[in-house]
Amino acid sequence: MTMTIHVDIVSAEERIYSGLAELVIAPAEEGDVGIAARHAPLLTRLRAGEVRVKTDDDQTLPFFVSGGILEVQPHMVSILADRAVRAKDIDEAAATEAKRRAEEALSNRSEKLDYTKAQVELIEAVAQLRTLERWRKNR
Repeated sequence: MTMTIHVDIVSAEERIYSGLAELVIAPAEEGDVGIAARHAPLLTRLRAGEVRVKTDDDQTLPFFVSGGILEVQPHMVSILADRAVRAKDIDEAAATEAKRRAEEALSNRSEKLDYTKAQVELIEAVAQLRTLERWRKNR
């Protein structure tokens, strides 16, 4: 029998996922981390990207998170995301439009613009589109 770890993924709006997993891969600030049962305690910030939850029935569930906090205990993983969405629920048209707007804002240097905000929007839109693309390829 494979060892499992309990996983909770929540955003400010709702609980996105709660269940058992063999492995969780999350986009930590310094790079992706893989977490299995009995992992050492860890607390780290997340960057925008894809969280993958490999369940005990060999299914991998993908989620997009826009950032947040990852807390790991030996038998529990908690992801407290600023925003979290199941890959299948990502609005591709909205993400594509957000990417286009952010790229346009960054290339148009004549306007007064919050470059940091535009960069964050671009990073999030690209991460959403990558998550959706990987989900479509692997289903």
